Amino acid sequence: MRNKLPPLNALRSFEAAARHSSFKEAADELCVSHSAISHQIKLLETNLGLELFTRKARAVELTRSGKLYYPVLREAFDNILEATQKITAPHAADIITVQVYSTFAIRWLIPRLPNFQLQHPDIQLRLNTAQAEVDFSHSDVDACIKIGLPDEPGLSYRHLFSAEVYPVCSPSLLTQGRGISKLQDIENHTILQVYPSPKDWDMWLRANNLEHIDPNAGLQFDSYDHALATAVQGLGVAMGMQAYLSRELASGTLVELFKDSRISHYDDWYFVCRAGKEKTRKITLFGDWLCAQILADEESFSQAAAD
Repeated sequence: MRNKLPPLNALRSFEAAARHSSFKEAADELCVSHSAISHQIKLLETNLGLELFTRKARAVELTRSGKLYYPVLREAFDNILEATQKITAPHAADIITVQVYSTFAIRWLIPRLPNFQLQHPDIQLRLNTAQAEVDFSHSDVDACIKIGLPDEPGLSYRHLFSAEVYPVCSPSLLTQGRGISKLQDIENHTILQVYPSPKDWDMWLRANNLEHIDPNAGLQFDSYDHALATAVQGLGVAMGMQAYLSRELASGTLVELFKDSRISHYDDWYFVCRAGKEKTRKITLFGDWLCAQILADEESFSQAAAD
């Protein structure tokens, strides 16, 4: 069986070239020439009797066979690296890189991290903040927290929570000027729109028969954090959800408008990683901790509503 394995250098060259989608970048990473990478890839293709790349003028693309082969090799090399780190530095911290939306990181995750560090001091967390989808095949991200089920094959996911969205504003906005006492009064105030997530306002307005209000006519922001900070200053009405608002609602710097007008968010939240990686210790522990924190929040919200 071992004699049938392709040459290791050829496998390393293929994995790097597939990850970068570039022979040149693979050569730079492995400190060899472009022609050496090309030679190793050709050697591997000959060994397998399959084409792994489609060569183009300025780029290379994986063939169907290459797309099947790459994730298996990527996981194998990751496992070798992880095992090497464990035996050479058995007491070193286990590092997990997690990608999250910036607002979720600032308003929900980071305030809870001391609890995670207390429970798991041997796990070092690295946070990447981004709105874009994670390309697990071409990044060092171990897992992500995202809205919506992933449509990419080869991923594993855990459901975290469902959310409701609702408008909020500064208490001062309720009485100043024309005030806000009924749903229709919202059109007399500035809408604070988060343009990467226009569905929130659109769906809420439709659900409450306010389609005539243009949510894009007010101020627009690239994140919920900025929109909510602007709402605290009394400059308009923002759309929010509990995970983003617990601090402001508890302190009274923001108030929820028309509690019976809440709607379900268009999608749920998930903890996502590459298939097979969900069983690794660091991802299992972080995912379990996330779910425990969310459950505690839900119980707290339910108690507050009952009171």
